Amino acid sequence: MSSAQIELIKQLRDRTGAGLMDCKKAIVACENDVEKAIVWLREKGLSKVAKKANRVAAEGKSWIEESGDDAVIFEVNSETDFVSESPAFGDLVKEIGKVLIEKKPATLEEATEMVSSICADGTMRMGEKIVLRRLKWIHKSAGENIGTYIHMKGKIAVAVVLKGGDKAFADDIAVSLCSSLPTYIFESEIPAEVVKKETEIEIEASKADPKFASKPQAIQEKIVEGRVRKNLNSQVFVDQEFILDTSKIVGQVLKEHGAEIVSTVRFTTGEGIEKAQSDFAAEVAAQLNNK
Repeated sequence: MSSAQIELIKQLRDRTGAGLMDCKKAIVACENDVEKAIVWLREKGLSKVAKKANRVAAEGKSWIEESGDDAVIFEVNSETDFVSESPAFGDLVKEIGKVLIEKKPATLEEATEMVSSICADGTMRMGEKIVLRRLKWIHKSAGENIGTYIHMKGKIAVAVVLKGGDKAFADDIAVSLCSSLPTYIFESEIPAEVVKKETEIEIEASKADPKFASKPQAIQEKIVEGRVRKNLNSQVFVDQEFILDTSKIVGQVLKEHGAEIVSTVRFTTGEGIEKAQSDFAAEVAAQLNNK
């Protein structure tokens, strides 16, 4: 088999999720025409849900659905970005969102059961394993607003709850949170052991500075304290630049709007999922040799 045919088989498998040998048969039967091979596979019914159960689904979309005082942020995965970026997958994600916000399942297990038929149908139509990976509920009380932002058509989804302000401002805060990767929302969240470790690192680094060594102990301590605070505050969301007006920090605009952050949640699609890596040509050769 030529390297060109191996590449066509890879393309077909990536697009359909069908088995390797089925893709080979389709490419041969359709005389190396990938588009015809896709139709051939579907006509033969070779894209089965059961065949996808053990595949890794690491692409997809993170999405948010809102209704009244509630919002649900959730992630739906597929195997390839070809499927996750398709209109059909986008419609499927929105359909799942409507079911979740209407039925309000308390757990992921309940939610998975509720949308199982939607995912199974999507797998049959799109030829890839499709799963609801995770979800989290957001609720607002009286005087609070839920802000949301979905970035790059579902690569990142962010929701925040603010006390005070309004819906539009809460959405702006969600945009700013999406644009940064803070370790903490507030300085008060920084653990004491982290401060201690950063202080030790800064003291050690300062020893190489002869000007620092010549200063009185009390001054040295203040310098170290200031450097540690600056380093750690760069990881704190309310101390970072507000993305829509970089002349101000987030904490400042919150104060100007009479608002405060109650809670935040951020989903990045595929985070924490290990994607399998393989030598595709070697995989083809191995399977062909076993036939």
